[in-house]
Amino acid sequence: MSDDESGEAVGPGASASGRGRLSRARVLAAAVALVDRAGMPALTMRRLATDLGVEPMALYRYAAGKDALLIGMIEAFYAEVNERLGPVPPDVDWRAEVHRVAAVFCAVADRHPALLPLVIARPLSVPLARRPTSMLRLNERFLGLIGRGGFDGAQALWIYRALVGWILGYLLVDKRQIVDNPDEPEPLLRLGLHRLPAAEYPRLRALAPLLAEHDAPAELAAGLDILLDALTARR
Repeated sequence: MSDDESGEAVGPGASASGRGRLSRARVLAAAVALVDRAGMPALTMRRLATDLGVEPMALYRYAAGKDALLIGMIEAFYAEVNERLGPVPPDVDWRAEVHRVAAVFCAVADRHPALLPLVIARPLSVPLARRPTSMLRLNERFLGLIGRGGFDGAQALWIYRALVGWILGYLLVDKRQIVDNPDEPEPLLRLGLHRLPAAEYPRLRALAPLLAEHDAPAELAAGLDILLDALTARR
C-alpha cells in the first residue's frame, strides 16, 4: 500500500467512516466508497464532505479540486492492487506471476467497477512521470516480470503493451455490460436485450445467456495464455 505525505496508508481499504482526524487516506477512501455505492456522477466535493462530516473547504487541503481527487482515487485503486500482490517472490515463474497480477487486478476491478473507466482512461491525459506512484510501481513490476522472461528493450515494451492492452481492454468491455433489471432471472430480460428486434440483432439476443453468466477470470487468463504463447514464440 502506498503512503501519503503524512505517512498514512492510502488505499480503498482505509476507513472512511467515523469522525476522526481528517487525512488524505481517509478522504480518498471515502471518495472510493461513495463511487462504489452511488456511482461516479454522485461524486462531488460537497457530497464527499457530507459523508466525512466536514465542511467542503476542509477537503481542499487533501485534494486541490475534483481533478486532483480523481487522480487520488486512481492512486488508491493501484495501491490496493499492489497491497494484494505483495512483494515479487524471488524465484517465481514469470508467466505465472503475470497471470497472478492480472487476476488480482481483475479482483480489484470487480470490487470497484465504477472506478474502472476512470482508472483506464484518466491517466492517458497525464504525462507518464506524473502519474500516481502506485500505478508506476505496478508498471515497473510488470516490466520486471517480462525481463525475467528474457525480453528487454523494444521487445519487452512491445510485450508489455500487448499484455496490458488485453487486460484493460477485456475488463473494460466486460464491466460495461450494464444489467437492465437485476431481479429478472431470464438473461434476455435481465440485460434488456429483449427490446432489440430479433430480425435485426439475432446474434446479440442468442448470446444473452453467455453475456449474463460467464467466468471472466477464466476468459481473461485464457486470453493471456494465447498472447504469451504467440509473443514468446516470436522471440
